[in-house]
Amino acid sequence: MTPGGERHAGDGQRGTRFPGQPGASGTSRLRIGFSFWGFLGHGILDTPDGGRFWRRPIVDALIDAGYEVILLQVNRDAGEAGDDLPYSWDGFPDLDVLLAEWRWALPGRNTTPCGNPGHTCDLHRQNDLLDHYTATGTATIFWDTDRQLPAGDPLRDLGNAAICEPAMLPASGARCLLHPLPDTALDAADPDALAAACRELPLAYVGNQYDRDEQFDRFFAPAAARLPHRVAGKWPRTGQWPHVNFTGRCAFGEVQTIYRTALATVLLLPGRYARVGHVTQRLFEAVLAGCLPLTPSPIPAAAAFTPGRLHVHDGRQVAERVEWAQRIAGTAEHAELIADCLARLEPFRLSTWATRLAGVITELTAATGTGR
Repeated sequence: MTPGGERHAGDGQRGTRFPGQPGASGTSRLRIGFSFWGFLGHGILDTPDGGRFWRRPIVDALIDAGYEVILLQVNRDAGEAGDDLPYSWDGFPDLDVLLAEWRWALPGRNTTPCGNPGHTCDLHRQNDLLDHYTATGTATIFWDTDRQLPAGDPLRDLGNAAICEPAMLPASGARCLLHPLPDTALDAADPDALAAACRELPLAYVGNQYDRDEQFDRFFAPAAARLPHRVAGKWPRTGQWPHVNFTGRCAFGEVQTIYRTALATVLLLPGRYARVGHVTQRLFEAVLAGCLPLTPSPIPAAAAFTPGRLHVHDGRQVAERVEWAQRIAGTAEHAELIADCLARLEPFRLSTWATRLAGVITELTAATGTGR
């Protein structure tokens, strides 16, 4: 059981099954239970859920690959956003594989008793799933999308479990399973059209404050003193940067609009991400919109996902690179730079993600004897 959690009777909501989908006892397809705390659709405004970029595409990809997918946490799309999506939710169905986006203790939120004001049941539900499936030998994949699973956690030593991380340099014993972007989105991106777009804002950042103060102070804030800019996201502590234009949270659908009107952004990663080359969906959102991703040079493996011409050492260099980008905006050089950025997204294709996950599933189900 996760520290700080408690037993909680799982009450996964049953949603609409896929057309023609057999019931639990009548299918020979591999059954994957997917646990995540967030949304498949656009969700609500007051949420930090970056997984909305890739979560529904991975569910669709698994279904297209022939798996039966059952969603195991509460249906927040229906309950909070009012979206009726064509997927299946259930409590404790028969499973071959448990796939879990790792949840961790958040004091005052998911560690409080059920029913308390502000309580969320993601951790309690995850504990129940681990007790019901992982502890009884079901093949389990923990996708540590926020790098919160402790290095010495006993789950890392289980023979029926695999730890995956969206990092270029995953921890010892963990597998690399990068955040994915849909192949169709990458294939459709046109660098010439993106370079020709009118970009009124020199610099923008979309994202929340969480553990980014040091990077923001070093790379973004000094450049913001020289350039028109915008910071969209939840930044509750901004007193040390009175010159920065913080505009508050934006709707999920507005993210692409911001990036399409901005010339450049800065990839601000918390230290635990930066040390291992853990790239978030912000890279994909920016590049697919033609917004140049200036990248702090201390990030290991940075050359794998952004061109060297966009690497920066400090805020002064951020401002200088943006001013250079302003001079080449709309030119063939600009289009070539965007094309280079797009080419470096190849390792993040959803098809590659699905192939890697299938390999882990095959390995685990063979080892546990749970495959069909």
